[in-house]
Amino acid sequence: MTPHEAADLAKGQAVKAADRAHVFHSWSAQELIDPLAVAGAEGVHFWDYEGNKYLDFTSALVYTNVGYQHPKVVAAIQEQAATMTTFAPAFAVEARSEAARLIAERTPGDLDKIFFTNAGAEAVEHAARMARIHTGRPKIMSAYRSYHGATATGINLTGDPRRWASDTGSAGVVRFWAPFLYRSPFHAETEEQECARALQHLEDTIAFEGPGSIAAIILETVPGTAGIMVPPPGYLPGVREICDRYGIVLVFDEVMAGFGRTGKWFAADHFDVAPDLLTFAKGVTSGYVPLGGVAINGAIAETFARKAYPGGLTYSGHPLACAAAVATINVMEEEGIVEHAAKIGADVIGPALHELAARHPSVGEVRGLGVFWALELVRDRATREPLVPYNASGQDAAPMGAFAAACKKEGLWPFVNMNRTHVVPACTITEAEAKEGLAALDVALSVADEYVTG
Repeated sequence: MTPHEAADLAKGQAVKAADRAHVFHSWSAQELIDPLAVAGAEGVHFWDYEGNKYLDFTSALVYTNVGYQHPKVVAAIQEQAATMTTFAPAFAVEARSEAARLIAERTPGDLDKIFFTNAGAEAVEHAARMARIHTGRPKIMSAYRSYHGATATGINLTGDPRRWASDTGSAGVVRFWAPFLYRSPFHAETEEQECARALQHLEDTIAFEGPGSIAAIILETVPGTAGIMVPPPGYLPGVREICDRYGIVLVFDEVMAGFGRTGKWFAADHFDVAPDLLTFAKGVTSGYVPLGGVAINGAIAETFARKAYPGGLTYSGHPLACAAAVATINVMEEEGIVEHAAKIGADVIGPALHELAARHPSVGEVRGLGVFWALELVRDRATREPLVPYNASGQDAAPMGAFAAACKKEGLWPFVNMNRTHVVPACTITEAEAKEGLAALDVALSVADEYVTG
């Protein structure tokens, strides 16, 4: 269905009315939001019931890695539904077994066992449980500027403000600062200094907490919603060495960065580091059917070889979801989508964003990999004052609201968080589509420039 065919004002109004009457939206003050009624989507575009078409620079919530409505993935779901819609997780089912095999073939190191969940937050929940049982230790360390999900453990491990209302203060979580040179907590001037000081800070925190009390360190390999801060060379290998020295489980959260998003199957592949546990979701099915999981190394799998793992889910390895995962992975392989994401990031998106930064004083920094980029928007490049304050809302967030509105006016749907806009389209975006979106971004950044003071 094209945007023109979808144009149906009455139906759009009915969809919106039912939503407003009955849907309770996440992370929102319910009476202050105005959700767009979406009529359809295909590839990197979606449209509303008025026929307005948008180029999606958000990949929904950074998960439609193969774009909307890929015909091979849709067909695989339809075929699985006709064969076996569902089956309990205690049985061996073809779609489940094949999905696990394909994922294990692509994960780094010896992460050869796959525990399936329904989403990324549950994957983090179970990774934390596995680490604690495996080590017999209570504490888990996580970074500020992170997001690990909205379940009880996931939200307590999260470093951004979404945690605040749910923080129990007694969840066995210890937080630390990960490297981020642009806003360095270590007063570093180079990537090398930032890396060395961040590793020393981590080791000092471990020393004062007691190494024997720490079960795991969890890191988004490349943090997503918190700002797409690519770690400096040497940092992740340094964390791996610290974990090995103290018997700490290293967990990489690849829920957002995995399955081609950074131009590799997993972001860990950029750094040649293998974690002990790796959480995934989102791109594994391109979001077509919810699926997540934990990839587990041999040592931790052995812990539960003759001792029952105390955890499970009714829909663990749901056949429809696993069929979607099999099709998604095969499509990414057959069509070279991971390689395409790397190439378009290096040759088109990255260079264009740096050109935009040179022209627009509101752009403080550009950073990213593949189809995973962030623009840090500022009022003053010299002082690096953010365009809006940390965790701004209401009128304080107006400059970012104006920027987002300008994007939408140009037919671009932006990803906006705090003082940043992220450029995170589908891994399948073409050069022409990327340039179309970047041209719209260029226009919208002129609106952000109006708030520059320095």
